[in-house]
Amino acid sequence: MRRSERIVRMTRLLMNHPGAPLSLTEMALAFDAAKSSLSEDLAIIREVMEQDGEGTLHTQTGAGGGVVYTVDIAPQRATEFATEVRERLGQADRILPGGYLYMTDLLDEPEVLRTVGRMIASAFTALVPDVVLTVETKGIGLAVMAAQYLNCPFVVARRDHKWTEGTSVSTNYVSGSDRRVQTMSLARRSLPEGARVLLVDDFMKAGGTLKGMTALCAEFRATVVGRAVFMATSEPEEKLVSEYVSLFTLAKVDEVHHAVEIKTGNYFSSGGRFA
Repeated sequence: MRRSERIVRMTRLLMNHPGAPLSLTEMALAFDAAKSSLSEDLAIIREVMEQDGEGTLHTQTGAGGGVVYTVDIAPQRATEFATEVRERLGQADRILPGGYLYMTDLLDEPEVLRTVGRMIASAFTALVPDVVLTVETKGIGLAVMAAQYLNCPFVVARRDHKWTEGTSVSTNYVSGSDRRVQTMSLARRSLPEGARVLLVDDFMKAGGTLKGMTALCAEFRATVVGRAVFMATSEPEEKLVSEYVSLFTLAKVDEVHHAVEIKTGNYFSSGGRFA
C-alpha cells in the first residue's frame, strides 16, 4: 500500500469514528505498516485537520497506544452556515398563524443536521457527556448527529410511555409555549444512574421542556453537563433554565408586517466553547 493511499484510508477511518479510541496496534496490522510510520502519517493528518478547522487528534498512551479524533468546526464555516440559515429562516412566507415560524424543512436536511451536530459536539466535547437526551420532537435528528460526533448514545424522552420499553420514569412539566402541563417519560433502562447528560432540543421559548428534561435526569441521579438548542426566542428574556447554548435567536415575528428577525445565538458570542 502506498503511503498516500494509507493516509487517505486512515483519515477516512478516523472521520468515520469520531470520539472513538482507535488502537495503534490494530491499525498497524490493518495497514501492514510499522507504528513509527503510522505516527508520522497521523502527524500529517493532525496538521491538516487543525489547519482546516476540522478537529484534532489526541494520542493515547498505555498498552498498545491509540488515537482519538475530536471534531471541530472552523469559525468561518460556522459563520457562513449561520448566514445561510438566517437568510432562509428570515423569509416572510415562513410565518405561521399565532406568530410561529416554520423550520421543519430545514431540520430535515442532512447537511444542516451534520453541521449543527458538529457545532454542538465541538462545544461540549471537553465536558465528556455519556448520553445525549432529547424529547420526542424535531430535535431528534440534532441529537442523533451530536451523539455520533461525541461517540455516545442518544436517548429520547417520550410523551407517551410504550410498554415495549419496560418500566419507565415520568415527570410533569409546564410547557413554555402554551403553559400547559405535559408529561414526559424515559425508560428505566435507557439512562444509567449517574450518567453525564447533554440535553438537546430544537426550539426553546421559556425553557419548560429543558427544565422538564433536567427534572427527569434528577430522577436517575444523572448530571446535566450542558443544554443546547437550535433556536431560542428573545422573549421572555428570563428562561426557566439559567444555562443553555443557542445557535440562533428568534428576535421578532411580525404577522402584520410579514417580518422575521433572526439573530445568532450565544454559541457565536462565546466562540463556541462551553467547557
